[in-house]
Amino acid sequence: MSVKTPTLTQLPAWKALEDHYQKTRNLHLRTLFAEDPERGKRLTLEAEGIYLDYSKNRLTDETIKLLLSLAESVGLRERIDAMFRGDKINVTEKRAVLHTALRATKDQKIIVDGQDVVPEVHEVLDRMADFSQRVRSGEWKGFTGKRIRNVVNIGIGGSDLGPAMAYEALKHYSDRNMTCRFVSNVDGTDFAEAVIDLDPEDTLFIVSSKTFTTIETLTNARSARDWLLRTLKDDKAVAKHFVAVSTNATEVEKFGIDTQNMFGFWDWVGGRYSYDSAIGLSLMIAIGPENFRQMLAGFHSMDEHFRTTPFERNLPVLLALIGVWYNNFFGAETVAILPYDQYLNRLSAYLQQLDMESNGKHVDLNGNVVNYQTGPIIWGQPGTNGQHAFYQLIHQGTKLIPCDFIGFCQTLNPLKPHHDLLMANFLAQTEALAFGKTSAEVAADGVPDFQIPHRTFEGNHPTNTILASRLTPEALGKIIALYEHKVFVQGTIWNINSFDQWGVELGKVLANRIIPELESAQEPKLSHDSSTNTLIQRYRQLRNAE
Repeated sequence: MSVKTPTLTQLPAWKALEDHYQKTRNLHLRTLFAEDPERGKRLTLEAEGIYLDYSKNRLTDETIKLLLSLAESVGLRERIDAMFRGDKINVTEKRAVLHTALRATKDQKIIVDGQDVVPEVHEVLDRMADFSQRVRSGEWKGFTGKRIRNVVNIGIGGSDLGPAMAYEALKHYSDRNMTCRFVSNVDGTDFAEAVIDLDPEDTLFIVSSKTFTTIETLTNARSARDWLLRTLKDDKAVAKHFVAVSTNATEVEKFGIDTQNMFGFWDWVGGRYSYDSAIGLSLMIAIGPENFRQMLAGFHSMDEHFRTTPFERNLPVLLALIGVWYNNFFGAETVAILPYDQYLNRLSAYLQQLDMESNGKHVDLNGNVVNYQTGPIIWGQPGTNGQHAFYQLIHQGTKLIPCDFIGFCQTLNPLKPHHDLLMANFLAQTEALAFGKTSAEVAADGVPDFQIPHRTFEGNHPTNTILASRLTPEALGKIIALYEHKVFVQGTIWNINSFDQWGVELGKVLANRIIPELESAQEPKLSHDSSTNTLIQRYRQLRNAE
């Protein structure tokens, strides 16, 4: 007789956390800090140059112990080992999940389907480095003999968000004699504005599409080719101004790109985990191969920390478990990512895809509908901008919003007194969110009675503080790997597949059905719902109206 495996919410470790939550849910951070003067030193963790202060969270030592027990109960250690080993843990697509191989050292061995993939990874990296150096040095020239001054990456999703985020993050290290831009939206405005002030003679396009059939990317790529040929007038120019990141040599060649200038990657790399593969070619051209390799070294050091460190001292594991505590027991639905560095202005958008596409799932690995919350909504923007936008809601609104504050002790642009002011705000916000200001404290300031309720801060809003010395390529790699593994741990806890994205497909299928209905010269026969039919008809009527 088969024994039915208990679901997540039936596990003893889960039930223990539910009981613990009921006992501790009303604990205030003021009390926790008052009872333990060393809390702010004790509930910290430092590894690989990353310092995590998790003391300003609504948890106790017992909470951490119970969360660690949950991690053990769901087989997290076995799942980590399986991922690093190259097992096909992406069960719906029968694929290995090996973004960690993209930053493996040459002496490592990772076998997928009987083949060591590490030599292939380094062969592509070496080809990328050679090409990048040729572009950066001026050896690679455009069709008319001019050196390349502009690089435009055309992709979407992981083929855009990753390199675009990392380019902004590492702009300090980029060659400022070159312009680097990113086009992703099929809205023609995105392409038009990206090239409006560029010269086709010194512009290189990198078309990033694994299959070279992604409709948004190929539409933008064809527009780029048309833009180029309006000036250069010769189809042979395409080979000097376009390279591809793809695995489909036939389609790449058909487009006019020399397949010698095609950089491949593998089906065991998910799009949102891919910018440290050939998808990052635009980034490597911008910052140079050495800085790119430093970034990979940062990824690798965090990978090894995650793979080898006991869970109680493991940065991604602790961040993930704290997130589960708020998501599943407090019912928090969002997480704010708040980097106090302008170079990280695209980080929140990047992490939206990483987290929400990975863990936005409603069925478990066996296809059963879950009865608990899975992935949270990720949002945010750099401080101090956000303080004058949405921090009001975090401080005094009715929603519990856990926050990650990310800061650096040294600035890349030492303009006095800017960095001290920035970091004063960084430190003050976590203090204010944790401890607030009581009505008695407000009254003691001489505030009029009628204003006291409006100027009282409840506090008890949880935050993680993540500090590094300086935003270097290596530090960026560590931070991104930290969040990659955090997402993986949470997916493991929730027993979902963090590495497929079927939710992206339905809208694409329906769009392909609607495209000919919009393009048809004759009035099409429509068979959608009444709302969609009416909207299509209205669009067709007004599209060319004066």
